[in-house]
Parts: sequence; C-alpha cells; structure tokens
Amino acid sequence: MLLAFQFQSPGPIIVQLGPVAIRWYGFLIASALLIGVSIAQYLAAKRNVNPELLPDLAIAMVLGAIPGARIYYVLFQWQAYANHPQDIIAVWKGGIAIHGAIIGGTIAAIIFAHFKKTSFWQLADLVAPALILGQGIGRWGNFFNSEAFGVPTDLPWKLFIPENSRPLEYINDQYFHPTFLYESLWNLLVFALLLSLFFWGLKHRERLRLGTLAFVYMIAYSSGRVWIEGLRTDSLMVGPLRIAQIVSLGAIALGLFGLAWLYWFKRPLPDVYK
Repeated sequence: MLLAFQFQSPGPIIVQLGPVAIRWYGFLIASALLIGVSIAQYLAAKRNVNPELLPDLAIAMVLGAIPGARIYYVLFQWQAYANHPQDIIAVWKGGIAIHGAIIGGTIAAIIFAHFKKTSFWQLADLVAPALILGQGIGRWGNFFNSEAFGVPTDLPWKLFIPENSRPLEYINDQYFHPTFLYESLWNLLVFALLLSLFFWGLKHRERLRLGTLAFVYMIAYSSGRVWIEGLRTDSLMVGPLRIAQIVSLGAIALGLFGLAWLYWFKRPLPDVYK
C-alpha cells in the first residue's frame, strides 16, 4: 500500500562524545528556535516592525517557557513529586508540557512588550506562525525519544515502540498511533494557514485586525490537539478528564471570543502599550 509505512526510532542520541551526548530533542528544539526567530524577523520587516526585537523576545519567551512547562507538569503530577521534592527541578529526567510552555512564554512576552513599549498583539501575530512551525518540528523529538505516542494500532502507518518504553497495560503491543506525526502534520497545516492570512493581511490591512493571527493560532492548534490528545496514552489527567483537552477547549473558546470582539463588536483589543 502507498500509505503503508512503519516508524521506528533510531534512538534519542545523535552522537556521543565521551560523557557528552548530543540529543535529537535538543537539536530539534534549537533548530526550531533559530528557524522561528528568522521567520518572525522576516514577518516583522513586512509589517514595518523592528526585526531586532524578535531575538530578544525569543530569549525572554524561552526563559518563561522552560519553568512554565515544568511547573505545569509538576502541578498535575504532584502526587509523584510530593514525597520527592528534589525531583521538581530535575527537568533532565523528563516531564514538561507544551501548554505550560505557552503560558509561561506568553507571560514573558507580555512583560517584554510592556518594557519595550510595543504592542503585545503585534508581537503575538508575528510569533504565532513561527511558534506553530516550531511545535511541528519539536514533535519529532517525541519520535526519537519513543514517547508521547498513541494507543495500539494495526493501521498501515504505525510506530514501533520498544518494550521498555511501553505502558504496562500495552506491554504486549508493538505498534502504536504515531501521534507525534499527526500533530506535526497538523501544525504544518496551521502554519500554512497563518502565513496565508498574514500575506492576505498585507494587502488588506484594514480588514485583518491586530491579534487575528494569535486567535486563529489558538483555535486551529487547539482543535487538532483535542482529537490527537484523545489517542495518547500518557495524558496528564484530573480524574477521568484529560487536562490538555480541557485547556485546548478553553483556548478555542477564548480564540472565538477574541475574533468576535475584533470582528463582531469591532473593538480593538486591550494592550499593554499603545
């Protein structure tokens, strides 16, 4: 079959240099950051925004995203850390969440916009395409780590997971949904949508209101995350509810409200600086 293919990770390490290991996850995140900053600078120039703001913004967002991703994960896995508080800062042992990273990065961006005396929503529109592309690239880190996969499947496309990485309830299953691939492809589609809207907006400035791309990002990314999260075996849970799905539904609602505010009520968004 044309669509019959099997994924199998070659391992999380690109090369081992004595005690130092260069890992795929770190390489992909660093690559996504560099590519994202370059794209955001290019878009900034198109909107007559100083492109030099974007590298500094990226640093600020990373400084907010890392602790945000860890704090979010620890809060929803508190039972695992309550008796071992020394592991809370042990990020190298795993345990971060993209929603926490987005929240932490957003807070950092708001503070950055305030001190730089620039519009937060302008920055958000410039960062949104770069962010979703970075998420699409970063998801391949899950592939190399054999993590964040879905439930078992016998579909023609499938992901082989080694026994030591399988949940106990699926220990006898070999093949799983490649949810990293689903989300990566979804994110690339969202990236294409945001870029199309951006360049359409350059020709119709009076029609594309500030903040639109940020809200479309929230709606489009979260819509994909809702159904993809339903396939995963490692979701953060509160009782029977998957946290990522709850947060994603909230983001969709917020995004729809934001677009209604802009286009139905035709009012500008409150900003940290005008």
